[in-house]
Amino acid sequence: MPRLARLDISGLLQHVIVRGIERRDIFNDDHDRQLFVDRLFSLCSETGVHCYAWTLLSNHAHLLLMPTTTSLSLFMRRLLTGYAVSFNRRNKRSGHLFQNRYKSIVCEEETYLLELVRYIHLNPLRAGMVSNLEELDYYPWTGHAVIMGNRQIDGQDTVAILERFGKRTSTARKYYRQFVSEGIKSGRRDELVGGGLKRSQGERENNEYESFDERILGSGDFVDSLKLEEKLRDKMKSSITLARLLSIVSAALKLDPDSIRKPSKSRAPAAARGIICHLAIIELGYTGSEVGKFLHLGPTGVSLASRRGEKVLKAAPVKMKEIMDSIEK
Repeated sequence: MPRLARLDISGLLQHVIVRGIERRDIFNDDHDRQLFVDRLFSLCSETGVHCYAWTLLSNHAHLLLMPTTTSLSLFMRRLLTGYAVSFNRRNKRSGHLFQNRYKSIVCEEETYLLELVRYIHLNPLRAGMVSNLEELDYYPWTGHAVIMGNRQIDGQDTVAILERFGKRTSTARKYYRQFVSEGIKSGRRDELVGGGLKRSQGERENNEYESFDERILGSGDFVDSLKLEEKLRDKMKSSITLARLLSIVSAALKLDPDSIRKPSKSRAPAAARGIICHLAIIELGYTGSEVGKFLHLGPTGVSLASRRGEKVLKAAPVKMKEIMDSIEK
């Protein structure tokens, strides 16, 4: 049975799991781990992706991310490809390092954010890489130590987690640590990473079952809302081609369409390319590679252009409404 396409929608919490090919190790030593962490948070800062939790094990890693201006697929492609190149060069190997498809689960934020932070950060303890919570507090290869203030990493979003436990940082850390401690006795939490049926189906009083989807961790209503959004995006994508989007944006900005697709640092065409990248990826569901091929941009160029396009549209709400009205006609 073919696998469903990932739900790559901005503003959604995503639990991402990456594994080594054939269950092989993807980290040989702390230098490898540091390379991965450096690349992860450099890309988070560059692309506007929020990272709330992470942990590195021997042959896989867990990340809790929320993309904003860059698609998850583009972010993960840059993260994994760049790390694999560095890993292979350093360890004198060649070939694939990761399984072809990382696993991503869209999660209902208010219900599962803290549960997933705790689950992800307790992985080293469950795996025997640390022996107790005291060691985990200082373990460098998970985001728990950062939240506890025992390690500094620019780019990890600790505020969004701690503010749920108290206004003062010291108090919030105390109650956060207590919350993590209470999760130790729960052991494995297969319902947080298993199939959609196990995760989100629940019996109602009228003996009906909630909607479920193997790509989603959340209530039936949350599943229904995302599946509806997916259908609308697919419908819009099929009706608004990239060529049509180029025509709409060039008309709104009074530019020659050909000038937008030509490599140029001129301000107006660069702004137009940014708008197209942002709308195509975030609103219409195109992949970064599809947009890059159309506009003759590489992955980094698409990511930077998308962020630039978002800023341009926010600064010109009237122009944004004009473009969106044209798209929705």
